[in-house]
Amino acid sequence: MAENNLAQSNKLSVLTMPTLAEAEALIERAFIQRRTLIVAGTCQVKYVGRATSTLELGERILIIKSDGSLLVHRPVGYEPVNWQPAGSVFHTQIRDDKLEVYGIRQKPRESVRVTFENIYMASSLNLSDSGDFLLHASEDDMHRAILLKPELLEEGFKPISWEKKVEPGFVDIYGEDKNGKLVIVEVKRKTASKEAALQLAKYIEPIKAKVNREVRAVLVAPSLAKDVQRLLVTLGLEFKALDPKTCAEVLKKTENKKLETFFAQKDL
Repeated sequence: MAENNLAQSNKLSVLTMPTLAEAEALIERAFIQRRTLIVAGTCQVKYVGRATSTLELGERILIIKSDGSLLVHRPVGYEPVNWQPAGSVFHTQIRDDKLEVYGIRQKPRESVRVTFENIYMASSLNLSDSGDFLLHASEDDMHRAILLKPELLEEGFKPISWEKKVEPGFVDIYGEDKNGKLVIVEVKRKTASKEAALQLAKYIEPIKAKVNREVRAVLVAPSLAKDVQRLLVTLGLEFKALDPKTCAEVLKKTENKKLETFFAQKDL
């Protein structure tokens, strides 16, 4: 192994400007030890599975995680240009003066082959992460989540519009329940105060004056401040408890689904 190109510890092993044989040895050890692998160099990628694709030669970053997931990144942009979910099995070989990293996943059947002509850096990392991931959502995010998944408010709810202008201001969400009643929704990200209840109450009369049907008004928030429930009953308003974290999870699942659809359409 060439001098001065290896830095190593229990957590990290790094090769800079290695030969292909040196890089292959580090990569194979990473696979055996179930470490996270990062390789930077000039490569091309061939994929067969959800579609069939070929990524021509270019300088890229290959990341293979300890769970068997794979990402190939260009030097710019946050989205991987190729990816493969967790559960893949990998091996390497040197052929025709090139280093091939081959990964295969059984269910569904898919494979990816990353072929390096040269490698600038290869690192093997022993990483652990037990931290909780806390999702947070703004009021706008909560609006979007309810529009995407109306049952967050109640079964049978059908949104019609949002940020609807009425004489006192704007209704956050405007819709119809399963019985055909109009529903106006005021959303608060934090504990709802008396002011929030009074704000919602102001919207009811102008809307009733314009429609010939029953109108419901619902205050949506994680919780209510002291005595607000009593005020809601007095004003004829309803309350729905909704955690912003739940809304964030809905949005994240939607974004993940869009990402998977995007990759499928791009013939990865």
